[in-house]
Formats: sequence, structure tokens, C-alpha cells
Amino acid sequence: MSLLSPRRHDPQALPAELLTHSAFRQAWQGVEPDRVWDAHVHLIGLGDTDSGVWVNPRMRAPWNLMRFLAMRAYLKASGIGSGDVVDRQFVRHLLAQLAHFPPGCKALLLAFDWFHDDSGTPRPELSGFHVPNHYAASVARAHGERLVWAASIHPYRPDACEALEQAVRDGARAVKWLPQAMGIDPASSRCDAFYEAMKHHRLPLLCHAGEEQATPSGADQSLGNPLRLRRPLAHGVRVIIAHCASLGLSEDLDRPEKGRKRLPSFQLFARLMDEAAWQDGLMGDLSATVLLNRSPQVLEWLLDREAWHSRLLQGSDYPLPGITPIIWTGRLVRRGLLDAEQASWLNAIRRHNPLLFDWLLKRSLRKEGRGFPAAVFETARHFAGGA
Repeated sequence: MSLLSPRRHDPQALPAELLTHSAFRQAWQGVEPDRVWDAHVHLIGLGDTDSGVWVNPRMRAPWNLMRFLAMRAYLKASGIGSGDVVDRQFVRHLLAQLAHFPPGCKALLLAFDWFHDDSGTPRPELSGFHVPNHYAASVARAHGERLVWAASIHPYRPDACEALEQAVRDGARAVKWLPQAMGIDPASSRCDAFYEAMKHHRLPLLCHAGEEQATPSGADQSLGNPLRLRRPLAHGVRVIIAHCASLGLSEDLDRPEKGRKRLPSFQLFARLMDEAAWQDGLMGDLSATVLLNRSPQVLEWLLDREAWHSRLLQGSDYPLPGITPIIWTGRLVRRGLLDAEQASWLNAIRRHNPLLFDWLLKRSLRKEGRGFPAAVFETARHFAGGA
């Protein structure tokens, strides 16, 4: 199977015996389902309804082979095939997967703003895709028993603070940024007014850090340096660093400019997590930490650092768990992080429900008998400010 050719998944066909397995019951022991939110779920579509979703034509053009294959992979991993309109298929398939979670569990849908230039002007030609806030809000509103949403607002926009006010009125629980793909420098003073507005509304900032591989070529990877997030933290904004910055290298901005080295971005994330000033404001999500392009040592470190566990959040980065070859449970078994019998059970679930697979996989991870506690999965408390 090609790396970018995942199989389509059918949650309706998930055998009941997989959900009555002792490992399933064990995974939910001590966890309060109504506190369980998947903190990192992408909202995907093609704009074939009135959603306003937009995908850059370059990502759909066969002559741009890698981006074309990646787009096909994302759609197929989301359970989308031929027939019905894509926007509706995505939501329907996501809800079908959530139906296998206990009642009360929810997913945080992520809107996605345009790339903006320094003048605050949207630049669609430099954007990979766009998911409007109003669409994410409407989907969450229509399925409130299972879905909540996060706004995406570029801080250079002249109307950024007004857009945040509207998002709060519409029920947004967080703000989502991907700096490299959106053209945001989180350390810029141009963000200060927006940070103050976020602090006022007690909304957390879910921000990607480390290397980003899903952005258009030519993206400024330096904008994903975890150390740039000290500025929102200093303003009192709670920051959730996506993926725990577990991919790529970033400059050590704490060293004099002439002596700077590029260190693993995760190492800089760890530095921030250990700084006393941010103990109440800085968090990391586990999305993508199980992917093949991440070192398993990241998971080992995260499992070891029990002092961090109250500040780690479960997130799936859905639909990526549906791209079968990019998560190898066998590698985790060889590292001693996963039991072989559990891996077989998890792989069987994954063939039908990648969202549930990702949750159960992270709940099942162990290092020397230690796993992630229930608090890592009971993430709803981190998003109460926008309610």
C-alpha cells in the first residue's frame, strides 16, 4: 500500500467483540467520558456546500504530484469516497466514529484562517486551505452532543479583536494557529492587542510548533520555534503547543545570535515546560507524537515526565491516524511501549475507526509500567473559558 493511499474505514462495521474486549474496559477505567475532548481534530472539506471551505488548486492538481497525493490521502483517511458531497461526508463519518466513544465524549474542530501578509491582507495564493470560523461554529452547533470548535484568527488582521469577539459569541473554545502556514510571528509585538483580548476571554491558544510539513513550499519554518511562544505566555495567555513540538530543529534563541545552534524543537519545548514562569500557562498536546516521523524517544520522555502530565492533552490530529502506514504499532511494541496482544487488538480497531484507535493507543502506552493518567484524556477543563 502506498504511503499516501490509506484504506477507507467503515465505523459501522466495527465488530462488537472489539468493544467488549477487556482492554477496552480497562482503557476507560477511571476516566470520566463527559470530560474527554479530542483537542486536535481538523475539519476538512472541499467547499462543495455553502461551507466556504477552500482548498488551494495546487493541492488538487495531478501535475503537483506530492500535494495531489497528500490531498487524496487526507480525504480517504476521512472516510470520503465518491457519491455524496465531501463536506457532508466528512462530518457524517467523523460522527460515526465518535459514536463508538461513550456518551459525553467530544471532538474539538479546528477552523483555519488564510495566510496574511505583513499588512494584514489575506493571501489565498500563499494559503494551503481555508476553513471559515462560521462553518466550524455551525457544524459544532448542529452536533453539540459530540462537537465543539476552535476559531482561527490571524492576529495581523485589522479586525482581529472584533473577529475574536464574534467567535466567543459563537461558542469558540480556543484559537488555532499554524504560524508557518499562516504567516504569523508569535513573538511579534503586532500580536499584543490580540493576546490581551484572548486573555480577557480566557481562551487558550492552540499553536503548532516545530517543523511543519503540511504547509506550501517556501513556508518560514522559523516561525514555528517554540521559544517564540514566550510572548503570549508573558501576556497571560494559556498556550497549548501542538505535537509537543516533536518534529524538526529550531534555533536556540536564548543564545547570542552568533553562537546559536539548531536544537531539536522538542528540546526547546521541554525547556519551556520546565520554566517556573509558565507552570500554570503552558501545555502540550499529544497529537502526532505516535507518527513514524517522530522519534519514539519523545513518547518515552513524555511518559517519564510525570510532573508534566497535568499539562498534557490528548489530541489525535485526525484524519492523520487514518493514514495507515504512518503509525506502526510494531515499532512501539519493539520499544517496550505497547503490549503485542494490545497492538493486535488496536490494529483491528483501526481498520474501522482510526479516531478511536488513536485514543486507545495513547491510553495503552506504558513505560516501565507507567502510562498517561486519566487527566491527560480529560481535556475539557482546559477549554472552559470560552463557554
